[in-house]
Amino acid sequence: MYALGIFSLTTRHQATGSLNSAPQGTTNFSSSSSAATAGGAAASSSPPSLSRYESQKRRDWNTFGQYLRNHRPPLSLSQCSSAHVLEFLRYLDQFGKTKIHTHMCPFFGHPNPPAPCPCPLRQAWGSLDALIGRLRAAYEENGGKPETNPFGARAVRLYLREVREVQSKARGISYEKKKRKKPQQHEQHHPPPPPAAA
Repeated sequence: MYALGIFSLTTRHQATGSLNSAPQGTTNFSSSSSAATAGGAAASSSPPSLSRYESQKRRDWNTFGQYLRNHRPPLSLSQCSSAHVLEFLRYLDQFGKTKIHTHMCPFFGHPNPPAPCPCPLRQAWGSLDALIGRLRAAYEENGGKPETNPFGARAVRLYLREVREVQSKARGISYEKKKRKKPQQHEQHHPPPPPAAA
């Protein structure tokens, strides 16, 4: 349906997708993005340099804008739905570097396989989860309304949950957050008092 051969995305622990220029021709997209890019130095409230997170968020946003432009038919930001977000995430899988073992693989559920196998490479769940978080924020920063944010749609959350469960089982890795153990207070046992003198 679309062609995105003009750029490549390679990630392991973070999803990237950088383009040198901001996308054009999308509703509420090109104006906000170009203004943030060209007028950053002129704005008094803008910092002299972007943080690593902000730079990555801008690259991700530009990449998604390029996806919208190369979609067949091309899409404006206002036409983008959760279905297009899911299509974008599946597209990114071809650039993944995380080995996801199939049920037929002898290394299924093995966190450290002792030998190579022909199982497919995919984007890691953590990379996709972080990518969606950045795009969700960028969408609202570029004029999108929170109630219509396609990156925060229920379908996207369910997809990420499914990816996490599948990859956790296939890789033998738990993605559950470890709870901090409360320091145990050692009870001091005092010897019983001596019997009172008669």
